[in-house]
Amino acid sequence: MEREEESVVKPPLALVEVAEPIVNVEPMADGGFIVHCARELGPYEDQVSEALRRWARDTPDNTFLAERPGGDSTKPWRRVSFAEARTAADAVSQALLDRGLGLERPLLILSGNGIDHGLLALGAMQVGIPIVPVSAAYSLMSEDLSKVRYIAERCRPGLVYAASGGIFQKALACPELADVEVVVSADPPPDRAAIQFSELAATTPGPAVESAYRKIGPDSIAKILFTSGSTGMPKGVLNNQRMLCSSQQMQEQIWLFLKNKPLVLVDWMPWNHTFGGNHDFNLVLFQGGTLFIDSGKPAPALIEHTVRNLAEISPTLYLNVPMGYSMLLPYLENDAALRANFFKDLDAIFYAGAALPQDLWERLEAVSIKERGDRVWLTSAWGSTETSPLATSAHYPLERAGNIGVPTPGGSIKFAPAGSKLELRVKGPNVMPGYLDDPALTEAAFDEDGYYCMGDAGKLADSDDAAKGILFDGRVAEDFKLTTGTWVTTGSLRIESLAAAAPALQDAVVTGHDRDFVGLLAWPNIVACRQIAGLGDEAGADELIANPAVRQHIAAELGEHNAAAGGSSNRIARVLLMAEPASIDANEITDKGYINQRATLERRADLVERLHADPLADDVIEI
Repeated sequence: MEREEESVVKPPLALVEVAEPIVNVEPMADGGFIVHCARELGPYEDQVSEALRRWARDTPDNTFLAERPGGDSTKPWRRVSFAEARTAADAVSQALLDRGLGLERPLLILSGNGIDHGLLALGAMQVGIPIVPVSAAYSLMSEDLSKVRYIAERCRPGLVYAASGGIFQKALACPELADVEVVVSADPPPDRAAIQFSELAATTPGPAVESAYRKIGPDSIAKILFTSGSTGMPKGVLNNQRMLCSSQQMQEQIWLFLKNKPLVLVDWMPWNHTFGGNHDFNLVLFQGGTLFIDSGKPAPALIEHTVRNLAEISPTLYLNVPMGYSMLLPYLENDAALRANFFKDLDAIFYAGAALPQDLWERLEAVSIKERGDRVWLTSAWGSTETSPLATSAHYPLERAGNIGVPTPGGSIKFAPAGSKLELRVKGPNVMPGYLDDPALTEAAFDEDGYYCMGDAGKLADSDDAAKGILFDGRVAEDFKLTTGTWVTTGSLRIESLAAAAPALQDAVVTGHDRDFVGLLAWPNIVACRQIAGLGDEAGADELIANPAVRQHIAAELGEHNAAAGGSSNRIARVLLMAEPASIDANEITDKGYINQRATLERRADLVERLHADPLADDVIEI
């Protein structure tokens, strides 16, 4: 059965003020090419805290950071103004200098987003003390704490912070942190001494703070972000002040609407990640806006916190990952009051980090039309921890997901031939100086022209007009061939399959390397599968993946996809649903919920064999 194509006249796209994309293209002898942004990058700050001092002077009483005490979304907001943040940051700077922290003795942060976390970070970075924010999942979800121990061993911190000493007791007990002073905001660990953050914030700053502040420049290391690879331990990416400040200048030159009204974010994105910590936090800081720290996140027990926060606070810009939109959309679709408050002041919806399935794009447009009568501007960008993160931005109207934009001011993207694809490589002031204590890895990350090699593939949306943007084309190393010799493009096929089976699948990895057909190892969307099966909240993953209605839904929807898909490389032949969640210890998933294809296939090799075995296993869905 073929899907019918309907010609639909969409309501108008809400216009926001953005810069026109202007690029030029430089061909290369090997068949590749370089796309340069034709806009020069304007002057930018030498260090992040210059923005804090500017707003503390110009708008001292404006709220900078706000959070619910204890993450309880029923409690009133605790607010800190720019002036209060400046005062606290200077006090923290003095306290850390008094303890001998510096480039060789950084500040390790174990817990997630919070006002005290933010003030500690600003106080450290402005006097040359790098921060090392670590995914809270490494401490709270890991069985062996191997990543926390590895990071502590590599960084040799002079101080470690955890919002709650009790919650992080196990991590604080690591032998690598045995001799490191502990700072907490509450609930000291029962088995070791700790000082309160309030003690640091009460320190009287002396001349040493200004002296150290004046020595910090673009090359100073501001933070070390550990990013998980497909295998092994995470890599320590050195983030200097130039990266962070130039990235914000890039954003300001293309998102002109930022100057039209005070920026308000309601944001959960973790600060140990470049998206949350470098893009979102710094965007608010550099624009003099307000960041309402969302204690929710896209998880069944926590999404309600996000909903309650958004019912009270109207964002002017909303940023999230695809999984976040997947979990938020049912609330926006069914709660008129929430929908009205969400869209009241909203200029744009932004997604990043992973491709947004087209069905989510269309549902976001639909709720916007339902509330406002027009389509809110949906946009995206592309980058990595190594590019701080902005490398491209789609600052122009888009009709569907997949376009990751054009190079940002001051930046260039090289399209380097890599087999059947073109690898995207990045150059600009936003690119890292290297990896922590690993010159060999640093050297391997850059090509002969000084471009950082991302490992992502891309192609122009219009080969005759590079200003129309770049289409993400998957990971260079993740695509594979079937036994027929046909290439399978895993990135796009995964997105198409999830959209086709919507809303039954939460995520999936594509299988079939050197095999006769393509398969999926998939995780069910628990909430959606309960609805499909007609079961209540008590139904668990094991029951749902065996449910006939769920299996029939997936088979029927993917069958329709296959009918219109063309060749074997675009068709899903079998699906095996998995009840066991992705493992953070095994690098199968990041703390933001992104699935690592390679690591998952390696860890679950037995399930891949079962999926492709003949005769057909009972729990495998044949399409």
